[in-house]
Amino acid sequence: MTTPSRQSVTIYTDGGCVGNPGPGGYGVVLFSGSHRRELSGAFRLTTNNRMELFAAISGLDALKSPCDVLLYSDSTYLVSAMQKGTPQRWRENGWRRKGKGAGEAVKNPDLWKNLLDAEALHEVSYLWVKGHANVAENERCDRLAVAAATGRTHAVDEVFEREHPELQDRVKAAGRRPVAGAGKKVTHAGQSCPKCGGAVEQRKPKRGPKPGQAYYYAYYFTCPDCGTNYMVEEAKRQT
Repeated sequence: MTTPSRQSVTIYTDGGCVGNPGPGGYGVVLFSGSHRRELSGAFRLTTNNRMELFAAISGLDALKSPCDVLLYSDSTYLVSAMQKGTPQRWRENGWRRKGKGAGEAVKNPDLWKNLLDAEALHEVSYLWVKGHANVAENERCDRLAVAAATGRTHAVDEVFEREHPELQDRVKAAGRRPVAGAGKKVTHAGQSCPKCGGAVEQRKPKRGPKPGQAYYYAYYFTCPDCGTNYMVEEAKRQT
């Protein structure tokens, strides 16, 4: 619900890597009324999930006053956790998991903390949008992220590189390699993932259609490297 004293803002975010880990980029589109702004950036060695989180942080950090925000992302890693309030519970537990995997350290606690700090002044609703499904602003964020990741200028993800010194040999080797299949739709198994370049696999959903559901997907494609799922019209079936 929009608060009268707050500005209403919509943010789309996306992030990804060339390989995972590898050079990464993020893209952000913000708009409110007639105002629109785009952000992007890149790191020489990072992960897909870190770029998804960094994109959301960057979008929220760009807001100069408290706002009512609709934040769209195709990352279930980001959206599902924030919708469920999971990072807040991790923080209360010293950035360690409860329940399944209890006691294990949470991955990317630095960015989860930064995201919670970035959203603190705002009312934020996190919404999932299907990637590579011709959603204009999501596609724009993807292009911004890919252009940044494959560009000439990369910052240093200091936390990730400090925690993974064994990956330093990838910095030069993977530095400016283009994303295989970038910008292409996924239509068959073995095709390069548009987000990271890995080979996608065809899988069947574990669950059938829900009661009252008008359609379902008989199969989908997934990238085992970065975890991105792709739904295709050819797999769409009427119930």
